[in-house]
Amino acid sequence: MRTAHLLTAGAAALLLTACGDKAGDEAGSASGKIAVAATDTECKVERTSSNAGTVTFSIANKGSKINEFYVYAPGDRIMAEVENIAPGLSRELIVELPAGAYETACKPGMVGKGIRGAFQVSGSAAPLTEDAKLAQATKDYQRYVKSQTTALIEQTTAFVTAVKGGDAEKAKSLFPIARTYWERIEPVAESFGDLDPAIDAREGDLEAGQEWTGFHKIEKDLWVTKDLSKSGPTADKLLTDVQTIVDKANTITLSPVQLANGAKGLLDEVATGKITGEEDRYSHTDLWDFAANIEGSQGAIAALRPALEERDPALVKTLDDNFAKVQAALDKHRAGDGWKLHNQLTQAELKELSDAINALAEPISKVAAIVAGK
Repeated sequence: MRTAHLLTAGAAALLLTACGDKAGDEAGSASGKIAVAATDTECKVERTSSNAGTVTFSIANKGSKINEFYVYAPGDRIMAEVENIAPGLSRELIVELPAGAYETACKPGMVGKGIRGAFQVSGSAAPLTEDAKLAQATKDYQRYVKSQTTALIEQTTAFVTAVKGGDAEKAKSLFPIARTYWERIEPVAESFGDLDPAIDAREGDLEAGQEWTGFHKIEKDLWVTKDLSKSGPTADKLLTDVQTIVDKANTITLSPVQLANGAKGLLDEVATGKITGEEDRYSHTDLWDFAANIEGSQGAIAALRPALEERDPALVKTLDDNFAKVQAALDKHRAGDGWKLHNQLTQAELKELSDAINALAEPISKVAAIVAGK
């Protein structure tokens, strides 16, 4: 759901998207993986049906635009997604699907509703949560989400109050704080169709005729136009949409594979967007979002930790070491209770952060397969 820009460290995109350019061509029925050939105009899914259980898609981008791949449940609820697949490269996506009707979608250029196709899942399979440790992981993560949504609605309410009251300086100080709680639970928030773009879209993400609302519209009002006189309705809608997300997030339980995918997706968010400064382009408060994404990724891995320690203790140590290195690189840029502005960092400093994220992204990409028993 992000518009890709060139990275400060160009290697970042390659490291995050490359799984071998031949993977998508070779994946097929023999391996149990479903090959997807994504181009600028087509989304060719090798099979449009599957048995219930964990399903692996191997997506090869054969087009000229950066692409994405989604699996949607009814109501456009996102079951799984993989973003930022560069031309010529491939990514794998593991998703746990009970019986039902779904849609697959490729999004060339990472915009719009995507090139969609029906996907049917039949039969039955034991859920991954029959494993006691994975069942506990989903409960623990749900508690984490609850703690974050409670703070999210509180801080968003305070931010909206400041905006509607015309207190620009207070609103500016609250903007990155409210977004911290949003960014930590983004894997949950992004699963609810149009609510995520209504809250978090940037101006360049909009489709023709789409109204721009949410955090970044108000961000521009605060830092660029410097006029809050017409921001009240946008602020009201933001609070309503955030409350809806909070209500929904507190009733949904993500599968263990979704936790693993979310942990990886949050890192991708940083390395392909926030590191460039494109997210908070008016306020330059990107490092607040950066830190929150890392914390959210850690929250998902922490919930899965008992199961991972049982299945691959060496991987757990590698993740711990790399999370620590990312945090150490980030901590160099603290400023009081928050962070330096993105435009205060040098290219070398941004590259150091990007390199640390890439080093963490590789081992964290293995978690979904371990959780799924692949």
